[in-house]
Amino acid sequence: MSIRVVLVDDHKMLREGVKQLLEFDPQIVVCAQASTGEESKEIVANEPCDVVVLDINLPDCSGTKLLKELKKINKDVKYLMLSVHNEVEYVMEAVDFGANGYVLKEAGSTELIKAIKAVYFGERYIQADLVPALNARLLRRAEDYNKGERITKREKQILISIALGHTNKDIASEFSISERTVKNHITNIFRKINVSDRTQAAVFAIRNNYVNL
Repeated sequence: MSIRVVLVDDHKMLREGVKQLLEFDPQIVVCAQASTGEESKEIVANEPCDVVVLDINLPDCSGTKLLKELKKINKDVKYLMLSVHNEVEYVMEAVDFGANGYVLKEAGSTELIKAIKAVYFGERYIQADLVPALNARLLRRAEDYNKGERITKREKQILISIALGHTNKDIASEFSISERTVKNHITNIFRKINVSDRTQAAVFAIRNNYVNL
């Protein structure tokens, strides 16, 4: 069995170093390398490969955006993100875009080889020290979803207005309702999403993509 791996990173020296380390394992063959998103798309479209090890930061596009495009080209290939970022937001974004795994560049070759083999055999691989924060964020997202389901369409509109910094007077004018009605809506929103002020409500709205600032 040979696992055909494509390395995508804009640093040639890093690619060559990773290639040498990976090929110490007799089951892994680095079949191609790319330094840009366009090169990687050409490879995935035309060359047989099993796992793409993809840098999350590339000069011509973000790794997560590229990941989405590569999956459209070949959904059967497994995609493993290689990153310097240990923040959970990056891991969440990679997972949401369909990454099969996420490993930090500071990890050793043993971890990277383990990750490649795991995703090749259909498992999702997240570097172990990133898992607790990821699980906590996934749990919070599930809780946020349940809270969001409780608010009405009008309450969601007002929540978006709060996140955009609009005053009660602005909101009343926007929806042709009284300021007292606005206050009542805001009281209900705070209760349903379990926040105590406008800043916390705005954070909730932004975190759950009700509004992009």
